[in-house]
Amino acid sequence: MPEPYDASSALFYPLKRFYRSSPQHPTQKALSELGRAVKTVFLCNYLHNEALRREIHEGLNVVENWNSANSFIFYGKNSEFATNRLDEQELSVLCLHLLQISLVYINTLMIQRVLAEPAWMEQMAKEDLRALSPLIWAHVNPYGTFRLDMNERLQLDTA
Repeated sequence: MPEPYDASSALFYPLKRFYRSSPQHPTQKALSELGRAVKTVFLCNYLHNEALRREIHEGLNVVENWNSANSFIFYGKNSEFATNRLDEQELSVLCLHLLQISLVYINTLMIQRVLAEPAWMEQMAKEDLRALSPLIWAHVNPYGTFRLDMNERLQLDTA
């Protein structure tokens, strides 16, 4: 009797036969050696090129900063999913995305408001502008009571 069709296993079927057979399959050995060569070339470029190292570290800093923000705003249950039910996990992730989007949007509006003032803009150097990011959360208090009035707007636009 044939096995039922599974799309995920069908995608990896060509590679599956390498793992069933001995690890000495010539194609598997060739792909493994190719991977090692690509990794070696990248490491040589990384060690030789200071600009590449700086770019990678700046990107890692942004990601680590954002992960810290996620841990901060998704603080319940130590930022872990409290259930194995997929529908509840999906709802939690969607809520986290909504919080992320809202935080970045409000921060962007606040930064724009400050930079709209000529006195602040004159003080900004090129490096300062490059360092600006809406991924800040020190001003957010996740605990306490929040008053929500849908008829009142945030005072973010200039008068």
